[in-house]
Amino acid sequence: MSGKKKAMSGDQSKKTLKRVLSYIRPYRAAVLLSLFLALVTVVLTLYVPILTGQAVDRIVGAGAVDFAGLWGVLKRIFLVVALTALAQWLMNHINNRITYQVVKDIRTKAFGRMEELPLSYIDSHPSGDLISRIIADIDQFSEGLLMGFTQLFTGVLTILGTLIFMFSIHPFIALVVVVLTPLSLCVASFIAKRTFTMFRLQSQTRGELTALTDEMLGNMKVVQAFDYQDRALARFKEINGRLAGYSLRATFFSSITNPATRFVNSMVYAAVGVTGAFAAINSLMTVGQLTSFLSYANQYTKPFNEISGVVTELQNALASAARVFELIDEKPIEPEPADAIVLKQASGRVDLDHVDFSYVPENPLIENLNLHVEPGQRVALVGPTGCGKTTVINLLMRFYDVNGGSIRMDGHDIREMTRRSLRANYGMVLQDTWLKAGTIRENIAYGRPSATLEEVMEAAREAHAHSFIKRMPQGYDTVIGEDGGSLSQGQKQLLCIARVMLCLPPVLILDEATSSIDTRTEIRVQQAFARMMEGRTSFIVAHRLSTIREADVILVMKAGHIVEQGRHEELLKKNGFYAQIYNSQFAAE
Repeated sequence: MSGKKKAMSGDQSKKTLKRVLSYIRPYRAAVLLSLFLALVTVVLTLYVPILTGQAVDRIVGAGAVDFAGLWGVLKRIFLVVALTALAQWLMNHINNRITYQVVKDIRTKAFGRMEELPLSYIDSHPSGDLISRIIADIDQFSEGLLMGFTQLFTGVLTILGTLIFMFSIHPFIALVVVVLTPLSLCVASFIAKRTFTMFRLQSQTRGELTALTDEMLGNMKVVQAFDYQDRALARFKEINGRLAGYSLRATFFSSITNPATRFVNSMVYAAVGVTGAFAAINSLMTVGQLTSFLSYANQYTKPFNEISGVVTELQNALASAARVFELIDEKPIEPEPADAIVLKQASGRVDLDHVDFSYVPENPLIENLNLHVEPGQRVALVGPTGCGKTTVINLLMRFYDVNGGSIRMDGHDIREMTRRSLRANYGMVLQDTWLKAGTIRENIAYGRPSATLEEVMEAAREAHAHSFIKRMPQGYDTVIGEDGGSLSQGQKQLLCIARVMLCLPPVLILDEATSSIDTRTEIRVQQAFARMMEGRTSFIVAHRLSTIREADVILVMKAGHIVEQGRHEELLKKNGFYAQIYNSQFAAE
């Protein structure tokens, strides 16, 4: 079983690497330039030991020191070192540009895909985990990719270059080095196979921890109100404990890489030193050549340490990249047909024919739902929690697509329309408020950015929000934070109502639209709603049945079915399910 898992992780690592290379491909010219500069850097770096050997031979000669020749060699060493530094700086600059361009492309792709994902995916995945993939995982990936660019190219070229130079000086000693090389490769390979799995588990668990933290911070009032702190801390400790375990194992495997390869490299250096000393004693090579050879042996083994470290970082980077690619590979929302209808100004006629829908296939929610709504009708949806009221709204807005049957607007299946034009014909006020960081004016004009200040103010007056807005420090130019900042829940909802009143679309959806407003303001807003709904098709979801008495038709839902239908008085006379709900609500009064 463990063998299968290792094979799977290895295959996944290869697939992820191929995906990364596909993102690097557009920058292949820069990559080729980087490779050329890496080659220049390596050749110049490896030329220095030859010059050093020549300098040594001019000092350890039989007789006097050749100062003139030594000075010439030293000048060449200085020039070569300066050129090496320049080439290395340019190479690092290009590598940085390649890395951050690739990271920018992947992050843009991931964010773009997140906006294309169906709500079913967003609803079933913690927001903290999605944030972790786009922020933390891509940052982790960029660090590994940058290290790969800066050290992997030069490391491989250094190994090849030193072998060429060593074989040119003394083939037998170079052969000793080559024979001992597989030991270092085996050690690095053994460790790399075990690090990918641990780093992947580390990334996943980090996403869980981010999701929990985001959830607890976003709902701190609820956490404190229900005294959930201890249980939240227990959950945090459990996930944090797993993260610590995975991180410790990942760090353990990565930390033994350098000592293990250094041990093998020391063996190589010692072998070169011993064989080279015997060769020098037997006049098979000069002391200067031995000095150069020892320098090459050191430079030859050094990249193995660096490459083994790079491999570890790349495993971490690939594990993080795999999580990002999982998000990118998620199936996007159903694409619109090429000849999709652009709905201009809907009349408001809506038909639901034999609609079936379920969030989870094995748990049917709405079955064979039929409804015909004429333009300008006010339709109220009532029923117990979980009966499918808000689901009907989600289907009308096409946040979810029906599993069976069809929904038609003005005789056309809404799946044949562009989502943008369909939703432009709806105005929504929900129990949950939608406010963004910006001025109050911008938030009200969210659906009509071109609206004048006078139009915004008139909409706010209709929503009875004008008075509290004028009392704020900068009035309509007051900046509020994400989700309304310090505004009360009622004030936030009044701003959302003003937003709809500014646009006045042909179809309105009011889902507990006045749930957070005081009774006196609610009466005024209901009067404004009544004026706004004149001539417009309206869908009203309400638990307070007093707010829907004037509806043209009330649909009583139960377990995804319409069990009763009619006006308020008619349904009371039937003395059925609606009457039970109504009487239970007003029994106390």
